[in-house]
Amino acid sequence: MTLQMRALLVHLFTATGAVFAMLAMLAAVDHKWELMFLWLVVAFAVDGIDGPLARKYDVQQYAPEFDGVLLDLIIDYLTYVFIPAFALFKSDLLPGWTGWLAIIVITFASAMYFADTRMKTKDNSFSGFPGCWNMLVLVLFALAPNFWIILGLVVVLAVAMFLPLKFVHPVRTERWRWLTLPMALAWTFFAGWAAWVHFDPQSWAHWGLVITSVYLLFAGVVQQMFPRKGDLDRL
Repeated sequence: MTLQMRALLVHLFTATGAVFAMLAMLAAVDHKWELMFLWLVVAFAVDGIDGPLARKYDVQQYAPEFDGVLLDLIIDYLTYVFIPAFALFKSDLLPGWTGWLAIIVITFASAMYFADTRMKTKDNSFSGFPGCWNMLVLVLFALAPNFWIILGLVVVLAVAMFLPLKFVHPVRTERWRWLTLPMALAWTFFAGWAAWVHFDPQSWAHWGLVITSVYLLFAGVVQQMFPRKGDLDRL
């Protein structure tokens, strides 16, 4: 197999995320939330794999006719933002005007963030909350907290998208990667488990979701609070 063909196959693999997004959306329209999240978890797994493959097979050099970054962003907006926001609005988690406020804040702020050329730091982390609403909404479905808590989290994280706060990339952030990558894999496992058991409140998957989510949310901020020598020059 030629290098060009391998690079093209990586793009085609990335594009499957659009198919999984459509399957998730169809499930969401029918209020099949568990199935929707299972498809989103599959899309999340694809998103975690395609980046390393793209760098390994150097898609920019061997398949430059397709913009892998743009393709990834389009699919990420669907699976990370649009579909989770729709699910949050159509569920019973946010009544009345709170649902409208949430979807407006999530979709508008995320559109601006995804177009922000400053979204990545020099150490390959994210500057600001990276719009992982799929992760937040899944946890909210599992825990079903009071709607004021949900609305507060939405507003706080939307503001955090544009603050100089660091959020780790599970694969590309080198510092603590030995822990961050297993945490991301564990989150994916617990997310699939929680959806599989229909968000049963007695499931241990909920505890796993909470622990891994807290780590992924705050690991970058802790790194900022306790920088290594030279880290400040790379941010």
